[in-house]
Amino acid sequence: MVAVIIIVALIALVGLWLMSTYNRLVKLKNLTAEAWSGIDVQLKRRFDLIPNLVETVKGYATHEKETFQKVTEARSMISNAGSDPEARMKAENVLTGALRSLFAVAENYPELKANENFMHLQTEISSIENELQMSRRYYNGTARNQNTAIQTFPAVLVARHFGFTEAPYFEAEGEAKAAPKVSF
Repeated sequence: MVAVIIIVALIALVGLWLMSTYNRLVKLKNLTAEAWSGIDVQLKRRFDLIPNLVETVKGYATHEKETFQKVTEARSMISNAGSDPEARMKAENVLTGALRSLFAVAENYPELKANENFMHLQTEISSIENELQMSRRYYNGTARNQNTAIQTFPAVLVARHFGFTEAPYFEAEGEAKAAPKVSF
């Protein structure tokens, strides 16, 4: 009789552990999805402001076609990336590099720097970039927590069985890391 109680208690403990581990992994997965959603909101705000910024700069810097083209192509890459986080991360990094180039071009036009519309747009973009940086850090923190939980033993057994996967980190690549190049 005592042996049956011990076996039932062990089965109950294992069941509680499995339930607890599964629920923790679901919570971490949802936090990571929420963090990505926060990044997505900021990216949409930036994406919507870019055409206004480009048109404002175009009025002053008419011979900087290549820079405008890069920004337009980067926006297009984002649209084509859809909802795949890894594809969006790469496209957003390209856009970040293109925006740096655009702001570098703007620095060479004193009359543009004094333009109220440009200053307002630049302030808005800078604000969004700061919010994006914070959102990316939050996302990477939740991705780290999710990945750690998925990779550690014994939770890895539950994660594998229920199909939990690691979340990619949002990392700056290529053009997003490089200093802007301006040539006349």
